Amino acid sequence: MSKALVIVPTYNEADNIINLIERVLSLSVTFNILVVDDNSPDNTGSLVSTFALSSSERVFLLSRHSKEGLGKAYTDGFIWALNNGYDYIFEMDADFSHDPNDLIRIYNELSIANFDLVIGSRYINGINVVNWPLSRIVLSYFASFYSRIITGMPVKDATSGFVGYKAKVLKDINLDSIMFNGYAFQIELKFKAFKKEFKIQEIPIIFKDRVHGESKMNGNIIFEAIFGLIAMRIKSFFNK
Repeated sequence: MSKALVIVPTYNEADNIINLIERVLSLSVTFNILVVDDNSPDNTGSLVSTFALSSSERVFLLSRHSKEGLGKAYTDGFIWALNNGYDYIFEMDADFSHDPNDLIRIYNELSIANFDLVIGSRYINGINVVNWPLSRIVLSYFASFYSRIITGMPVKDATSGFVGYKAKVLKDINLDSIMFNGYAFQIELKFKAFKKEFKIQEIPIIFKDRVHGESKMNGNIIFEAIFGLIAMRIKSFFNK
């Protein structure tokens, strides 16, 4: 069995998901894939299930009854990964905004360079974002800058969703204690790992905006990220 699992949360990603799976399966490092689907109306889950049954024993589907948010999807995926004995666990978007080839670089930083958490960073070498409107770039860059101020983490891209973890990190940060469900979830995981002094590395990636499908960004996610981080930081002082 592969020791590495890529978790891909989906909601209406039928235009992307099979192509993404095939790209990941073709890499020189053996990755298994877990798609966590929130009952997509476009039958994303059915496409994955059919592909897994007919074409690959390295693809798995975790179906959920409704759209419960990014954080809950990843948390359920992490628990599944830990229960099934994976050593290296990765987060990745379904829409090709993350280059599957970069999985190998992140994997090498975990398995060879021996970091505990590795972030595919849009902002470690300037701003490496393609085809985003200026408003989204400013919002994302500000959110990462804001997170550094509030949390004290030396991480340039705390909102990145292209991340690799050693299993011991996810076991130790107590997934049941996660506060957030939107993009602040990404900051919270990194912050909890930082507080426990795990070794964190950022590597540069080029982030490309999706071609197919729709962004899941909304006002509630932004509100959670801005105001929730202050509450998280205050709470951390009482949970040493």
